[in-house]
Amino acid sequence: MNFTDTKTNAVNGDKIPVEYITEKMEADESAYNNTTDLDPTLVRMLRRKIDWHLIPLISVLYLCSFLDRVNIGNAKVAGLATDINLTADEYNWSLSIFFIGYVIFEIPSNILLKKIGPRKWITIVMITWGIIMMAMAAVKSASGLLAARFFLGLAESGLFPGSVYLISLWYTRSEQALRNGLFFSTATMAGAFGGVLAYGIAQMEGVRGLHGWQWIFILEGLPTVLLTIVVFFFLPDFPGTAPFLNASEREMAVQRLVIDAGPATQTEFSWNQFRSVFTDWKVYMHMITYILSATPLYSLSLFLPSIVQGFHFNTITTQAMTAPAYVIACVFTILCAFSSDRFRERGWHYSIPTFVGCLGYILLIVTKDSHTVNRYVSLTVTASGVFASVPPMLSWFTTNIGGHTKRGVATAAIISFGNIGGAIGGQIYRASDAADGYVRGHTICACMMGICGVLILVMKYFLHRENSRRASLSPEQYEKEAEGEDLCDYHPGFVYYT
Repeated sequence: MNFTDTKTNAVNGDKIPVEYITEKMEADESAYNNTTDLDPTLVRMLRRKIDWHLIPLISVLYLCSFLDRVNIGNAKVAGLATDINLTADEYNWSLSIFFIGYVIFEIPSNILLKKIGPRKWITIVMITWGIIMMAMAAVKSASGLLAARFFLGLAESGLFPGSVYLISLWYTRSEQALRNGLFFSTATMAGAFGGVLAYGIAQMEGVRGLHGWQWIFILEGLPTVLLTIVVFFFLPDFPGTAPFLNASEREMAVQRLVIDAGPATQTEFSWNQFRSVFTDWKVYMHMITYILSATPLYSLSLFLPSIVQGFHFNTITTQAMTAPAYVIACVFTILCAFSSDRFRERGWHYSIPTFVGCLGYILLIVTKDSHTVNRYVSLTVTASGVFASVPPMLSWFTTNIGGHTKRGVATAAIISFGNIGGAIGGQIYRASDAADGYVRGHTICACMMGICGVLILVMKYFLHRENSRRASLSPEQYEKEAEGEDLCDYHPGFVYYT
């Protein structure tokens, strides 16, 4: 079922012949020799060059983003709630309102990223959230904190879905999980780094008449503002326009993506693709599994300092002891992402860490009256499972949704809906549950992770069944299903990653 087509070369507008691999889209690099003139050695060199110019930069950006998002937990431990007379309910709402702003602006943000370009758009959102972050040091009341957190979420909404979408525009489907893993692992590093950094900054209590929590907001927001200079000059937009690649490298970068995408290579904005996002069952399944994963993820990130404090550490030690669990989770996140790309598989790599996270929450409940070491090990198991499930989750829908418009809108829609889990997560752990070891919060998260794991396997089954159906089509059936425009991943030659 191989066929030949022509696509526009993004470098100079010429038409290049492309022979798609439609029988086995997950073919390894040796397939390049059989289908195009692309040299595997040159492809590896190109990929390495792209890696060095893109992944470290967006990883550092997300580290700053996640640090600025969750440092309110460290600020609370450092005295924020006491100094501005924040009630327990007001604190929980200050966590949730961030995600209300985040969800509102995610889809418009991805559309603007597509129109303006990643470099300019991400520069704008970064300088905005960095200034808001630093200004949070001036809040005097709950209303001021709630307003600042809402606008912080509004500003930060442009980075994460934009970065996931950007990775999908630069890498083939079998390369995305590892890059998403490296990119997302900085969230765990932000947790580890944030705890240690907060430990040091908290020692500045009283310096210049400011509290330690105020210095946390100022000194953790400042790097974001400074990094905007680097982003503006060095973040690449798209493969066909990248200044760090020469003309032949740009052509190769575009061509290998066209080959990998097969029939789903539409690059222009399409209203048909836009509408198809909301009629695709896979999008809704990803939305549900995303929110079931994101709620425990964000609740754990936001409340981990409070959970650790419940292990009977003092305030300063609590800040430092959040780090080891995050470091171990970071290692497992990268290993899971690497394995997912290595075996070109998503479902098992998403479901197994999800079930591990569920087990971790159960252990936290069972060990709530045990020794501190047992409780901390349970927390580490939980964090490892919760965080390691994210890269396969992100890569699953970006690899299985074809067409630039459909992928961009679907990515924003899925992440936008899923991040409602952040608003829910801000309400799961209540101060009144602290004495009982947060059993209610752990139970809710365990149930969500368990249900999510089952739904992942259900989706894997249906995708595998659809692949089998397409592989068994007769030439006449194949030709009939291939009729029409903007088919994207509905084209019978498109093979889903399962």
